[in-house]
Amino acid sequence: MEFAIYCKNLCRSFGEIQAVKSLTLGIKRGEIYGFLGPNGAGKTTSLRMLSTLLKPTSGEGWVAGHDISKEPELVRLKIGTTLQEASLDNILTGRETLTYQGRYYGLSQNQIQTRIDELAPLLDMDAIDRRVKTYSGGMKRRLDVAASLIHNPEVLFLDEPTTGLDPVSRIKVWEEIRQLNSNYNITIFLTTQYLDEADQLADRVGILSGGEILTEGSPEELKRKIGKDVICVRVGENGASGTSNGSGENGENNKSDRQELLDALGKVSGVSSVDEQPGELLIGAENGTAVLGEVAVILKGSSEDVIEISLRSPTLDEVFLEATGYRIKTHEDEPTSTEETQTVENLKN
Repeated sequence: MEFAIYCKNLCRSFGEIQAVKSLTLGIKRGEIYGFLGPNGAGKTTSLRMLSTLLKPTSGEGWVAGHDISKEPELVRLKIGTTLQEASLDNILTGRETLTYQGRYYGLSQNQIQTRIDELAPLLDMDAIDRRVKTYSGGMKRRLDVAASLIHNPEVLFLDEPTTGLDPVSRIKVWEEIRQLNSNYNITIFLTTQYLDEADQLADRVGILSGGEILTEGSPEELKRKIGKDVICVRVGENGASGTSNGSGENGENNKSDRQELLDALGKVSGVSSVDEQPGELLIGAENGTAVLGEVAVILKGSSEDVIEISLRSPTLDEVFLEATGYRIKTHEDEPTSTEETQTVENLKN
């Protein structure tokens, strides 16, 4: 089979709630596929079905050449899975964790030691004989990934692997994912709610919302689909997207002035969209260079405190906005656990 992961019309419902709607996708061997969407979009539910942790309500799926419904035990021998919450025993050392995991897969002691040596770049070897409870969040995440790789799987499922990590640990995990893919040619199915993570790591991205894929392609292909430049206007404290409290006469005047500005910008020939964000205005245009001068004149005549005007290509944030009609929430805005995970856990219990 050309695809390491393939599914057709895969669905999963929880009572009347349809968490995943007719998921169809094909992921080639050796590819990093980014599954991008906000919490509650169906990312974790999709991963759980493909990794045989959750039975589909309907549809078909194959992973590493095996049917996820008819041959789940064979699928499990071919995959590694790292979920959002690390499944580690704090009493064990890192080496003991990997040893036990290897034994579960029937590896000999020599095979386990060989694999530990091969996975050494993922691990802090100075800490491998310390108890897991002494590990930092980043070290635990790397050990969890190493444990999922001990049996040399063909496909690795990573469910939001950097959620909760500090920026330095996130970058380290990114580097390790790239190395795993390039050194071992492992197919990686990566769910994420971070736009920069999908942009940095994925060969292809599927944008998920409401339990279905709205669009997919390489990050660059998706950006080109928008077909427009973005003029980014950074404004001061009294400008853009509700930075004024809007109370009293001054607040109403600010709102009125801002709306007049947005209307004027929207009427510029060649401008396709005007979007307010905290501290900035984002103006979409087919040819940003051609309209930049007129936009600057309008801004100069407004009451906005303009700090900087820049012209750039679209980002995955704009792609997501174009596909879904809203922006993806950042990790600061998200609850501590996803609605879909809570639903699964409730049904299990």
